[in-house]
Amino acid sequence: MARLLQAPPKFNPSEWNIANKMQCASTESQKSRSERTIAESQRLLDEVEKTTRKTQSDINKKIEQRREEIKFWKQELDNKLEQIVRETEVLLSFKTRLEKSLESCEEPLIIAQKCLLNRQRRAGIDLVHDEVEQELVKEVEVLQGVIALLGRTLEQTNEQIRLNRSAKYNLEMDLKDKFTALMIDDYCASLTNNTPDIKYADDAVKIEGNFVSPEDWIDFSNINVEKAEKQKNNSLALRALIDGILSQTANDMRKQCEVVNVAFRSRVKEVKDAKHKLQTLLAMVMDEIASQEKNVAALKKAIADKEGPVKVAQTRLEARNHRPSVELCYDTVQYKLISEVQEITKNIQRLKDTLAQAETELKGLSRRQLSLEEEIQVKENTLYVDEVLCMQMRESVYIKNF
Repeated sequence: MARLLQAPPKFNPSEWNIANKMQCASTESQKSRSERTIAESQRLLDEVEKTTRKTQSDINKKIEQRREEIKFWKQELDNKLEQIVRETEVLLSFKTRLEKSLESCEEPLIIAQKCLLNRQRRAGIDLVHDEVEQELVKEVEVLQGVIALLGRTLEQTNEQIRLNRSAKYNLEMDLKDKFTALMIDDYCASLTNNTPDIKYADDAVKIEGNFVSPEDWIDFSNINVEKAEKQKNNSLALRALIDGILSQTANDMRKQCEVVNVAFRSRVKEVKDAKHKLQTLLAMVMDEIASQEKNVAALKKAIADKEGPVKVAQTRLEARNHRPSVELCYDTVQYKLISEVQEITKNIQRLKDTLAQAETELKGLSRRQLSLEEEIQVKENTLYVDEVLCMQMRESVYIKNF
């Protein structure tokens, strides 16, 4: 209890002075540090404000530059999209021309094949592998070649249209992304420190793996533009090729069609000339038959007319053979009668021989008449096939340029 009531220790004046001086020194030191901190803080505030303003200004410039870059590439993509769309539309019209040209080949081919089939109906010697048939076969080959070429070109055109549309799709997708990116950067460019809807977004500073470098960004659009340009150029070249093919094939078909028509006209004229010659020969044969028939009739009459003299002479001889005894004399009369009978018999035989020859000639003329009539009928059939069936059918063939 005595210890609890003990008085606290007392300090001497020197300790008191030292303590006061230490308090003053400590306070002054603390004040100095505080003032330095305040000054440093002010400098930091000024520096951070300046840096923030500068950085924000730089960012605004970068956003504006980025917007201009997007606008530039958006314009490039727009231009190329317009070009590829226009080129595809033109190529589609060329495709229609190809389809119409291909369709127009069907009728000439069918007609040429029908002509070849109809000409199999020619008969006899007229069933000849003539110039008309050779040119018809060539026309079929030309038409089949044209159809095959147009078919391949149409397939190539369809493939080019597909490639054009693929390039168009890539441009449209790229443009869609560019439009979205421009809208976002326009929004970013409009933001200020006083914009009401700004907020903290700590996760936004994370750089994820789906970011691409500016070089890749440029390359992506540049590749799309280059691909579209390549397909546009390919399409232009294909259109030039189609123009050439359509023109050349039409000329080839038209030329071969005219060659066939000329061959038909020449052949028809040739057959008509041959028919006319046959008809002339037939008229000659008919005249000769008439003359020969008259000749046969005259020979038969002459033979018949000799029956009386022969009978008279033979009757006289028969009667004189009955003369009696010495009167049965081989006199001049007997001699002349025997000579007369021999002469008439010989002349009758000569007439019969000539008649036989005349009848043989008449039969030959009749056979010749039948042969000529058959040949004229063959020629008429050939003219019907070539002039009526084929040439009239070919009048509907019209080769036009598409």
